[in-house]
Amino acid sequence: MSELPELSGKVAVITGASRGIGYGIAEALVARGDRVAITGRNEDALKEAVESLGSERVIGIAGKAHDLAHQSEVVERTMAAFGRVDYLVNNAGTNPVFGPIADVDLDVARKVFDTNVVSALGFAQKTWHAWQKDNGGAIVNIASVAGLSASPFIGAYGISKAAMINLTQQLAHEFAPGVRVNAIAPAVVKTKFAEALYEGREAEASAGYPLKRLGVPSDIGGAAAFLTSEQSDWITGQTLVVDGGVFLNAGIA
Repeated sequence: MSELPELSGKVAVITGASRGIGYGIAEALVARGDRVAITGRNEDALKEAVESLGSERVIGIAGKAHDLAHQSEVVERTMAAFGRVDYLVNNAGTNPVFGPIADVDLDVARKVFDTNVVSALGFAQKTWHAWQKDNGGAIVNIASVAGLSASPFIGAYGISKAAMINLTQQLAHEFAPGVRVNAIAPAVVKTKFAEALYEGREAEASAGYPLKRLGVPSDIGGAAAFLTSEQSDWITGQTLVVDGGVFLNAGIA
């Protein structure tokens, strides 16, 4: 980013942000003046993201989202570098299995829940105790439209995202009034994570969307920026569906 905006005084932690949706969210928050700590499993990709976003205001901490030691390190290093954690965006996720849920390996299902749900709770607990409990802030959980209805062939992922939506409501209730907690439920966004859903057939995949395109990371970045801004100060416990209108076609043959 060539020209850095004036500092907002706010600090965000964004998990799974070396690329894709997480990177798009980091880009949006840095663009408004926030300082940001991003996480990711691949250290090289994380370093590249930090350099691209601006190392003056962004730090990267490599590790696995479900690792408790990594969660503690992220919050501790963010506090040491920036002195606060106003916003948490739980974006890290996995979907290693595709097929009927009747055949899903239960160990794989546990991994999905550990990464997609339990890690989000762990990060929320840690940012709450480190800063937000006494100072306020906001949490945004990246869920999915797969958590809002049946999701054939990605059932374990869909169930985990439904749990993420309920986790959002639980945290919103318990962390109020100082901390607002909301979720974003995207449809298919053009990222490496979702390539299997559109690669080689993007026109066909986007045909069912009233807006006639798939999402891009900046679509989710804008939504996350809104939910961590003063413009959303009276919104908590909600799930914002960002889907190009595809749910408008629900039930139509």
